[in-house]
Amino acid sequence: MIHRPQQLARLNALLKENPVVAILGARQVGKTTLARDLQKSRERSSHVFDLEHQPDRARLADPYLALSPLKGLVVLDEIQRMPDLFPLLRVLADRRPVRTRFLILGSASLEMLRQGNETLAGRIAFQTLDGFSLQEVGIENHAKRWLRGGFPRAYLAASNSKSDEWRQDFISTFLERDLPQLGIRVSSVTLRRFWTMLAHYHGQIWNASEFARSFGVNHTTIRHYLDILTSSLVVRQLQPWHENLKKRQVKAPKTYLADSGLLHSLLGLINMKDLDSHPKLGASWEGFVISQVIGFLGVRPHECFFWATHSGAELDLLLVRGNRRWGFEIKRTSSPTVTPSMRIAMSDLKLQRLFVIHAGQHSFDMGQKMRAVALPQMLNELKPW
Repeated sequence: MIHRPQQLARLNALLKENPVVAILGARQVGKTTLARDLQKSRERSSHVFDLEHQPDRARLADPYLALSPLKGLVVLDEIQRMPDLFPLLRVLADRRPVRTRFLILGSASLEMLRQGNETLAGRIAFQTLDGFSLQEVGIENHAKRWLRGGFPRAYLAASNSKSDEWRQDFISTFLERDLPQLGIRVSSVTLRRFWTMLAHYHGQIWNASEFARSFGVNHTTIRHYLDILTSSLVVRQLQPWHENLKKRQVKAPKTYLADSGLLHSLLGLINMKDLDSHPKLGASWEGFVISQVIGFLGVRPHECFFWATHSGAELDLLLVRGNRRWGFEIKRTSSPTVTPSMRIAMSDLKLQRLFVIHAGQHSFDMGQKMRAVALPQMLNELKPW
């Protein structure tokens, strides 16, 4: 059992300030376990409704009658199964004095964000839960976390092969059962093929035309496939940053599989020997490190970008909050050096700091405002925003 104290502390803080808090995360990423840990840590009473469990759904046949008398913490798991509850939550959240806090868990981020922002505006806060972080598993276990991914059962499996078996089952169940339950009517065979193709393009700039030609469909359809996997939190789109520069800049997003373990299973990579000899080694490392940096610093999706020009200058990750701009380059090497691209990014983007996260053991300054940070030392070198 790996505890998640940072996530639990943030959840408690959000519940003190907001009548409704939503945990967003992919299926099996640990949302329900975190909610149970929260219940154990609270002195007030709690009530749990699992909306995939038919008896709990029956208890909510008249939701106002079931929920209005409850006090303390009310947990509604898999809320996307009963979206009609959102208007009622608005009514219950507006009661004074506040007697009840609602914790809702869901796997379809775009729909929950839409419902929350439209119906519960000003009443709801969101917490995104990813797989185990390096803080939680220990930085010394970064290779295992990279290979197996962050899903609890995949990371904690008895062996690499058992971990891959779980991930393969997850992929099948996700496509054949979970997505249809969310109202997705695209064939599981088509989405598996698309997801696998996306794995081979992991870390590359999105090219809708190439995917559309491969599938024999139009751009709108292929974009729909991408949005399905993105909204289900198994794909990350990193948006491009635009400056008012006299340079042609890339305007399409980069796509990454959100979990490195799922990426490796879709590529047929079971152990480190398989990964070390695969052409996507560098891209896999890049996506893994980017996700860990974003999670550790606590930046929001709308604050995360990449930057690239058609002349070849690029930056793997740009974080922007107000006037603060930090750049990150990810290098699968033990001895990174300053490149012309880094100098251009520093100048054109007016970065306050540029960090090069690398696979070596030592951190060192590379120049003014530039520092090479060894991944094993990242948690000590960087400070949350």
